[in-house]
Amino acid sequence: MSLAHTISPRAPLGHVRNDWTRDEIRALFDLPFPELMFEAQRIHRMHFDPSEVQISTLLSIKTGGCPEDCAYCPQSAKYDTGVKAEKLMRLDAVLAEAQAAKAGGASRFCMGAAWREPKDRDVENVCAMIEGVKALGLETCATLGMLTQTQAQRLKRSGLDYYNHNLDTSPEFYGEIITTRTYKDRLDTLEAVREAGINVCCGGIVGMGEGADDRAGMIAALASLPVHPESVPINMLVQVEGTPLTGTGKLDPLEFVKTIAVARIAMPKSVVRLSAGREDMSEETQALCFLAGANSIFYGPKLLTTPNPGRDRDMALLDKLGLRPMER
Repeated sequence: MSLAHTISPRAPLGHVRNDWTRDEIRALFDLPFPELMFEAQRIHRMHFDPSEVQISTLLSIKTGGCPEDCAYCPQSAKYDTGVKAEKLMRLDAVLAEAQAAKAGGASRFCMGAAWREPKDRDVENVCAMIEGVKALGLETCATLGMLTQTQAQRLKRSGLDYYNHNLDTSPEFYGEIITTRTYKDRLDTLEAVREAGINVCCGGIVGMGEGADDRAGMIAALASLPVHPESVPINMLVQVEGTPLTGTGKLDPLEFVKTIAVARIAMPKSVVRLSAGREDMSEETQALCFLAGANSIFYGPKLLTTPNPGRDRDMALLDKLGLRPMER
């Protein structure tokens, strides 16, 4: 059965829509795998060079001690995971890491801080980092928790290119994962970021014990935002001892690939990032993700506090697949 017979989109596939229904997204997930992959690759080629991959590096500039209870996060102060609360990194140390990331081939430098919401003085310190990283010729991204409109505008003035704030999962499953902030809190921060004129980086995590309908609900929520996120990270849960999700059943790798493909079809012009969890993925799974429309990765040995493939390993895989870093 072809995709055209499965759903009845109000615009041709490959064109941006912001009115995807959950039933339509579920219909994509239910397609035969070859049909889904074909459509994802076809749409990917409409908007991107299929041989290019955007490379970002992520640095934890303030680690641990977060008061939130996100069940997947080793940085929560509520869980005993061995992650110690640290102070905000010094400016010179951050810029040294950014310079090393650029030398290693990254075009975007992302800075993450384990705050529920930053204080204004924290934002000022991060703005100095953003300005320094921009001066190195890198794109900048930050994830600092919930923002006020004034804070978002200040980050924009500093030159911030992207702000990351994930929806994490479907609205229905969200309460099973986080109780210390609401889904609306996340949407409000995304609105503040968008109104400030900053590009949005927003995706979610799969493999947290959610059902297929929740994966569809997450993609539907992202694809029905007033403007699609410019960057959509899809994370596979990295289980960390001490967090409530330790021992959760592993998600089938092909279900992860299907999530990438559906995200590509539903958000055709967004960069879809193959994000956390790659350390445990086979080369074959990652290759299928690139075929499904993923065109961004995090590059470097660590994602905040969890492991990530080393640079040499990633470059060897990209070379094996004939892929090259995307230029700014």
